[in-house]
Amino acid sequence: MIKKKLAKKKRQNRPIPHWIRMRTDNTIRYNAKRRHWRRTKLGDCISLKTWVPFPAGVYA
Repeated sequence: MIKKKLAKKKRQNRPIPHWIRMRTDNTIRYNAKRRHWRRTKLGDCISLKTWVPFPAGVYA
């Protein structure tokens, strides 16, 4: 499950193909959703180590 999500994020984190940039009347110049591994993290949805199913104190 985690490996599939990481693989998808890895596939998404690439520049657009050069032939798309060369098409006629194209306005897309770069991938606006590129992610740098140190600047922007994926979040808690990927990391199950920090995921807590219930908030603290619910069943106290």
